[in-house]
Amino acid sequence: MRLALAILGLWLLAAALGPWFQASSVQVWLPGILTAPDASAWLGRDELGRDVLARLLAGAGTALWVSLLVVGISASVGTTLGLAAGYWGGWLDRVIGRLIDVFLAFPGILLAIALAAALGPGLDNLVLALALMGWVGFARLARAQAMSLRERDHVQAAIALGCSQRRILIRHLLPLALAPLLVETSFSVAGVVVAEAGLSFLGLGVQPPAASWGSMIRDGVRYMLTAPHLVLAPGVALCLVVFAANRLGDVLQDRLSGRSNW
Repeated sequence: MRLALAILGLWLLAAALGPWFQASSVQVWLPGILTAPDASAWLGRDELGRDVLARLLAGAGTALWVSLLVVGISASVGTTLGLAAGYWGGWLDRVIGRLIDVFLAFPGILLAIALAAALGPGLDNLVLALALMGWVGFARLARAQAMSLRERDHVQAAIALGCSQRRILIRHLLPLALAPLLVETSFSVAGVVVAEAGLSFLGLGVQPPAASWGSMIRDGVRYMLTAPHLVLAPGVALCLVVFAANRLGDVLQDRLSGRSNW
């Protein structure tokens, strides 16, 4: 748990430092092409002589920004639709349930690739494509929680007292559904980081000269034998962040179900 939090803290710190090194991340210095790590560039330089460390920090900001936007949109839309479907049932539940089934019928990353390709490359379209894919998990989980909670005594008492439907959803259902939704949020962050890197690797995400861990790996693959640091730096950073987010989700899941200690 502490290791996961430490890694995520370093990620946040790197993202915060990224804007300070924005100029260095795009500055071309031809004499330094493919130079190994040294005192002037701690992680070496890439095929255009750009500082790999500066680009790594800028890529951390890109991954964090995309994760916050995608998970925020996905959680808001998915939780709202799921709670509404699970609480009211009827035709609304059938429509949303079938919509969830349609999205689940396709592999998530392939659907994201198709959407990103249809919308075109760019950060805005990347966020939209990943959000269209990511709301399903939150909706399915919130729907299941609402269906199990709507028969609770305190919900029935609120209905008998004449509370509004909105108040019941926000004050009586949502707080009890937050625990599993927090676990889903942690796993979703890991998934979005991987998806953003994958789409950028394919050229469908962040466009040059902006930095992304996925595009850094793509550009560095050609120089694996002569300059392996171009792939190792963003690759290790990506693996650590995904590991930390997944580990945090596992610990939260065990903790909230009472199976382990912090």
